[in-house]
Amino acid sequence: MCGICGFIGKKRNDSSDILTNMMNKIIHRGPDSAGQYIDEGASLGFRRLSIIDLDNGTQPMKSADGDIVVVFNGEIYNYKEIKAELIEKGYKFQNNSDTECLIYGYKEYGTKLVEHLRGMFAFVIWDKVNKQAYCARDHFGIKPFYYAIIGDSLVFGSEIKSILEHPDYKKDINLEALQAYLTFQYSVLPETFFKGIYKLMPGHYMTFKEGKKEIKRYWEPTYEPERGLTEEEWVARIDAATKDSVDYHMISDVEVASLLSSGVDSSYLVARYSGTKTFTVGFENDGYAEIDYAKRLSKKLELENFDKTITPEEYWEVLPSVQYHMDEPLADASCVALYFVDREAAKQVKVVLSGEGADEFFGGYNIYHEPFSLAGFKKIPKPVKAFMKGVASVCPDIKGKNYIIRGCTPLRQRFVGNAFRFKEKEAAKILKLPNGMPKKYIEKITGKVYDKAEKAGYDDVTTMQLIDMNFWLIGDILLKADKMSMAHSLESRVPFLDKELFETARRIPTEFKIHDKTTKYAFRKCAEKYLPQDVAGKKKLGFPVPIAKWLRQDKYYEKLKAAFTSENAEKFFHTDELMRILDKHRSGRKDMSKQLWTVYMFLVWYDIYFGEGLKTL
Repeated sequence: MCGICGFIGKKRNDSSDILTNMMNKIIHRGPDSAGQYIDEGASLGFRRLSIIDLDNGTQPMKSADGDIVVVFNGEIYNYKEIKAELIEKGYKFQNNSDTECLIYGYKEYGTKLVEHLRGMFAFVIWDKVNKQAYCARDHFGIKPFYYAIIGDSLVFGSEIKSILEHPDYKKDINLEALQAYLTFQYSVLPETFFKGIYKLMPGHYMTFKEGKKEIKRYWEPTYEPERGLTEEEWVARIDAATKDSVDYHMISDVEVASLLSSGVDSSYLVARYSGTKTFTVGFENDGYAEIDYAKRLSKKLELENFDKTITPEEYWEVLPSVQYHMDEPLADASCVALYFVDREAAKQVKVVLSGEGADEFFGGYNIYHEPFSLAGFKKIPKPVKAFMKGVASVCPDIKGKNYIIRGCTPLRQRFVGNAFRFKEKEAAKILKLPNGMPKKYIEKITGKVYDKAEKAGYDDVTTMQLIDMNFWLIGDILLKADKMSMAHSLESRVPFLDKELFETARRIPTEFKIHDKTTKYAFRKCAEKYLPQDVAGKKKLGFPVPIAKWLRQDKYYEKLKAAFTSENAEKFFHTDELMRILDKHRSGRKDMSKQLWTVYMFLVWYDIYFGEGLKTL
């Protein structure tokens, strides 16, 4: 695991100095060593966290003839198989790193190299002969890749903060990203919060030559349910595919540990892995403890558990650091808990396994059951539903109101993923934009994915999975997993997010994902083979953070009040409306904590990257 950065374009007199500044911004991603490569067409920088082939895996790495140079962030888990195939074809290797298989893989397969890879990766290959850069990001978006086209140059990095160091980039905020963020709670657009800086999306590669880029998609998730298998057969398939992926993710020349919460995903993971250590965090508030559970399970599985109890003071103190490392604002409160558990793990190991992806693959989120609970509404004529929705919308906040509204709303209008913070009308009330709020901007973001699902004939549950795979998983789940671990020079591996495991998951019929009131049904049956039934069957909880309680306390209410009435807030928001929402939450009339947190995290982030906040870190 490492950090990469650089620029493709004409060599400058100060190329080495620029590259050094870019590399220094991501030293946390690779504190073990550093390297540069500079020629007339490319300047490549690298920070290394040594995991595989500790003695010889340094980068930038060149082919024996010097024609190909690569900088690479991630792990190629099937590199030994690729290497064996290439040796048979006559290629000679100089070391045992997974990086070298990218070099000779590119020589053999060209841009089709990505089709042979199993792993998590973001890399840039510089082809000196053809004067072309080949950049790629892994299938699911486990590793980040940012870029900007500045003049005739491509500037890239594992983190945005590297690109900000390039002297030709002029920093400016992207207001379109802000309006979408208010609904999704994360940066959802290909263009980031920084104008002109983009994400290379998962499953895509990019070539850059003579000042021009070309982006192509090489893979995307699709579903093809396979009928005729029994429950026992699906359980056996899932368990075998999971164990195979876990074994591949254990490949390392250093110790591999695992994160452990009270959920079935990480519990099943540690039951199937060969490590000896687990790491857990929790809160001191009643009802939010993960630690007791983790200790009991670790003892049962004969693993050593290390824990950390997070105090409210500690949590709030690290918020600026968290938003700094995220690069863009993220309002997922569990992100901060991840920051702490990764920090604890990094004190002892360099690599951890984590349970991200199981919910998206196997149908684990509670909201995936909604199509069944709302099935009765499909029998009601559209005009009647429109009338019912209109009446319910103007009713007081009473039990059943939201149920009726959601039941009368088409899926593509009501579901944007697991986070839905401000509706369009609500966002319009608080946000100041020069040209106002465009209408139906949410559907413009998700519409193409819904269209693909409709064309493929997916049912509602599978459609919801596809939406989460294309938005929530990329913009929230995986980004925080990468950024929070790398903040502490820790590699986080996600065995459930494996392309071979997905080949099994994509074929599971919906009845083996959602069954009665249970989500992730067949997956839980796998877990029951190794875990107590109450653990395997535990309802999806997420990582609970007591934000709602905190924001009703004077100390934290005043923090948000100061932020909401600040000069920075005045630039973007109608502050009187922000205070109305804050006071409504404090009074206990309605839980508005998630909406409040979304705005507050943006303001914390903005102060760091556009204000004075960075000076305090």
